[in-house]
Amino acid sequence: MFPLNDTEPNRYSAFPVMTFFIIVLNTVVLMFEYALGAQDVGDLFGFYRLYGSVPQLILNREGLGAVSAITSTFVHAGLFHLLSNMWALWVFGRRVEDACGPWRFLGYYLLAGLCSDLLSTIVRSQLGRADIPGVGASGAVFGVMGAYLLLFPGGRIRTFIMLWFIPMFPKVRALWVILYYLVVQYISAYNVLFNDRGFYVNYWAHLGGFFACLLIFLFLSPEAFERYWNDQPV
Repeated sequence: MFPLNDTEPNRYSAFPVMTFFIIVLNTVVLMFEYALGAQDVGDLFGFYRLYGSVPQLILNREGLGAVSAITSTFVHAGLFHLLSNMWALWVFGRRVEDACGPWRFLGYYLLAGLCSDLLSTIVRSQLGRADIPGVGASGAVFGVMGAYLLLFPGGRIRTFIMLWFIPMFPKVRALWVILYYLVVQYISAYNVLFNDRGFYVNYWAHLGGFFACLLIFLFLSPEAFERYWNDQPV
């Protein structure tokens, strides 16, 4: 199940300016990483250790410390890593930004990234992976997906599904699309914690970001909050 686009219209704004800006910024950072890697692979690893989230450095207050919980959100380990995160951000971020406004949305996005890294740092430091840099926007993106689930559970997401060898593109309720991905994260996070498998993906960061969705109501625009409070479509 692969989400392609949100088929519902915006209510308050025509274009998700901040979502687009975040995508551009992440792309620029990856281009800079490629430029570093072309010169010296050691520089690229040093870049990950400096701007990625390394639990050992955070807990010892070294390097950028807790600031790396934010900077790591804009660093990716390759083109596919970037595309998968930014695609999901575009699909789910458009309407969440619409309900918040661009600057409130940015604040929520960064907070989701912070919550993501907090849980990830705790788990990785307990499992002996405290020296490995964590990078990527996926935790913050899962926070956006969680916010979408709370605000627009009935939203329709055009989804790519391969049934046997036949491609299908149904409109699926956002509730089922997001719960599908959430269940996958829970199963994978369990395997990381108890079966010592799957460390190449930071599943606990995904869950930490998703839990941040409970804070989205602090970032809604007044009109969107009033509509939600009065049980009206946001």
